[in-house]
Amino acid sequence: MEAAKTESILVLGIGNVLWADEGFGVRCVEQLNEMWDVGPDVRVMDGGTQGLYLVSYVSESSHVLVLDAVDFGDPPGTLRVVRGPDVPSCMGANNLSLHQVGFQDVLAAAALLGRAPLELTLVGVQPETLDDYGGGLTATVASRVGEAVTVAMAELVRWGVTPLRRIEIGDAILPVSIGRSAYEAGRPSPEQACRTGDPRFFLHQRGH
Repeated sequence: MEAAKTESILVLGIGNVLWADEGFGVRCVEQLNEMWDVGPDVRVMDGGTQGLYLVSYVSESSHVLVLDAVDFGDPPGTLRVVRGPDVPSCMGANNLSLHQVGFQDVLAAAALLGRAPLELTLVGVQPETLDDYGGGLTATVASRVGEAVTVAMAELVRWGVTPLRRIEIGDAILPVSIGRSAYEAGRPSPEQACRTGDPRFFLHQRGH
């Protein structure tokens, strides 16, 4: 039997900002947190690539809203909203890191503990590029961040949240160095930075 839960809401952006469009979910929660005060009963969190470490946060929450880049097979930049039992099947192949588990497994672990969320919603975008190490969001996917935040806020309102637009930017949920503005401003061009592998092996590839 599922244990009783108090009403608590988790807004979770997952992904890796170092791999181009894989950072979409994290950039969404970053912008949401900067623009909106959602109150003390809502936790807005950069889930990054934390894998099973997220189980405790998910299992403590009655409502979970996830933002992520998901391969739906749609044209790049397409947004989808998925709710309830359909969410795990959308995210089954999306590993949170090369050495950890998919978010589907996080949800399964919470369920095994008898602490599955009562409400679960995914706001996902179809990525355009994932294999650009050190790259930011592509223009196609970056253009959907604001819309995804609007969709997320509508979902929170549906769950009874009364958000307030911030007069000043809220406290950062990411370290300053990897906040979107600093990251994009400091990122070298593809011509100046190698994103294709370890340069120590280039000589071997050339036959030396």
